[in-house]
Amino acid sequence: MGIFDKIKKVWSQDMAIDLGTANTLVVVKGQGVVLNEPSVVAIVDQGGKKQVLAVGDEAKTMLGRTPGNIQAIRPLRDGVIADFIVTEEMIKHFIKKVHKGSSFANPRILICVPTGSTPVERKAIQDSALAAGARRVQLIEEPIAAAIGANLPISEATGSMVVDIGGGTSEIAVMSLGGLVYSKSLRVAGDAMDAAMINYMRKEYNLMIGDSTAEKIKKEIGTAIPTNNNTYAVKGRDLRSGTPKEVNITEEDTAAALNDILRQMVNGIKDALESTPPELSADLVDMGLVLTGGGALLKNIDKRFSKETGLPVHIADEPLSCVAIGTGKALDQEQTFSTMLTEY
Repeated sequence: MGIFDKIKKVWSQDMAIDLGTANTLVVVKGQGVVLNEPSVVAIVDQGGKKQVLAVGDEAKTMLGRTPGNIQAIRPLRDGVIADFIVTEEMIKHFIKKVHKGSSFANPRILICVPTGSTPVERKAIQDSALAAGARRVQLIEEPIAAAIGANLPISEATGSMVVDIGGGTSEIAVMSLGGLVYSKSLRVAGDAMDAAMINYMRKEYNLMIGDSTAEKIKKEIGTAIPTNNNTYAVKGRDLRSGTPKEVNITEEDTAAALNDILRQMVNGIKDALESTPPELSADLVDMGLVLTGGGALLKNIDKRFSKETGLPVHIADEPLSCVAIGTGKALDQEQTFSTMLTEY
């Protein structure tokens, strides 16, 4: 290792990245979560040459509100890279932000990936991070990171089950002895819930709403099982007249809108239980399953899953940052978790 490389290593803080479809979280060794921003990049087209205008929070406010020459892009779709160059720019931005703009930054990075992603997609994520300036890139499966973050005993000979509901994918996994016994990546998650909300408002109320409004409804009044009659005012465009209009909706509406998505998730959990060896199934009767990811914050989702699967359902302490915290722990304790890290 040359003197310059040694300097770079000293200047670089190892990073764990939860590269999500909706949000990207960064954990730095010994500091916890240092960055949590939307996975959005705003690109401006200047005579055929594309330039990055904004990344993260700043770019998210531009979604659906940009003039012709500016595009707000979400470079990840369903947990995998849809736009390689934009993803590289985004990772570069986050590395710089964490290292306070230092051009010496050359960190070792651990990134979590959906279990359903192909070797080609994984290599694309790794190449993106290397091109963005990483010294070395390793990958970890998302449900394993979620389980580590939720403090589940995954290295022991008992069954642990995690359902991680992110923006693009829902990861369902059963683990034992530090490995995946069963894993499935469903391409229905937070974004699909937003889309279901948009369709429901169009069908039932003839109201056209955007992604941001749909997300707001989900967070404010969205529920898996309705429990009260509170109403929520939704503003959008009337499909008949084309003019702006406001309607009031209830929890019953949101439960009806999300019903189909939740049913698909429950079916995914049932498939996992059917494919689990009987000894591990016996463990799950006591241990139950743990919900992580932003989708775990949907009101009463744990009650619905418990009712339909017959298992106890627990929500992780910090569902939104659980995967990032787990990735950070795996980065910190590389010796302990070395069998779970891969490189392509």
